[in-house]
Amino acid sequence: MKQYFGMSHQGSLEEALYGLHQPQFIMLISNEKQFETHVKELEKRFPGVPSIGCIGMCYRMGIVENGVGVIAFTDGVSAAANVLEQVSTMPVKCIQRLERDLQKVGSSRNNTVCIDFCTGNDACVLTTVNTVLGKQGISLVGGTGGEGRVSANGRVYQDAAVYGVVRNLGGRVKTYKENIYHQLGNYRFIASDTDRANYILGALNGKPAKQVYQSILRVTDEEILTRTFQNPFGKVNGDDTCIISIKEVQGNALACYRQVNDSDVLILLELGDYKATVKETITQIYQDFPHRSAVFSINCLFRYKLFSEHGYMKRYLRDMSALGSHAGVIGYGEHYNNRFVNQSMTCVVFE
Repeated sequence: MKQYFGMSHQGSLEEALYGLHQPQFIMLISNEKQFETHVKELEKRFPGVPSIGCIGMCYRMGIVENGVGVIAFTDGVSAAANVLEQVSTMPVKCIQRLERDLQKVGSSRNNTVCIDFCTGNDACVLTTVNTVLGKQGISLVGGTGGEGRVSANGRVYQDAAVYGVVRNLGGRVKTYKENIYHQLGNYRFIASDTDRANYILGALNGKPAKQVYQSILRVTDEEILTRTFQNPFGKVNGDDTCIISIKEVQGNALACYRQVNDSDVLILLELGDYKATVKETITQIYQDFPHRSAVFSINCLFRYKLFSEHGYMKRYLRDMSALGSHAGVIGYGEHYNNRFVNQSMTCVVFE
């Protein structure tokens, strides 16, 4: 298979589509003002081709911040795209669509991946989707789009998750998750006084969450929001850790970018040697896939901000491009199988 990337910093979909012929699956990443127009134009240009879209930023060798980008797969994939509606209240309502789409593409665990864009309630959506994907051992990567709107097959949706099921006809697929943080000290907390609907973390070990965070790191209220780049929370999930970013201070509580539940076990994280971690990821992909057709990734907005502040973003994209055709999306939360994480990178590699 082959991966196409087209872009326009000015928001010209025609420019972004220049050179794309006979796509078999399309991902549209547009800006807030032009999103709905671009969705309609894309469907008109390639009617019937499975497509999903979201509002946000994308990249290959550089970042498209407020224009439009198109990532498409051609020459050797079988794909289907669809939508799960009413995800805030009943994401299971349309789950049979995913079951049918997996059958449609002839999916198997070694050559198929699910890519999704979601408007919210991500953790619940991923748990629901995994009831289908998990049975077949099929991996998922994806993320949260911006402004509460996504698209599938020429239509715009709110309160929804859109997905593409992509089967590589020419070889294997494999997903990866990259974590550039490690545990700080031996701090271990039990969460309480949480508000699941609004992602509020009220207390840690019975003390106000803001007070605990400040006492350990010695930061002011204003510094908390930038310190999360260096020291987010982590939720222990078996032998893995899901990163939890701090969104804002609400009184003595902390609002986060992912859901925290009462009795969740949390730890405090600190930024590690991210350049070394990226190098390890690239090395692992080389070892797993001596021959690569494409790499599609989703990087967190906070990683983008962190890398940019440290003057590393351009080098990061250059290093990833050494793998071959690499393109991706900046997300507001990242999906990896049944896990919703922050400040991470997830990707899928096609043989």
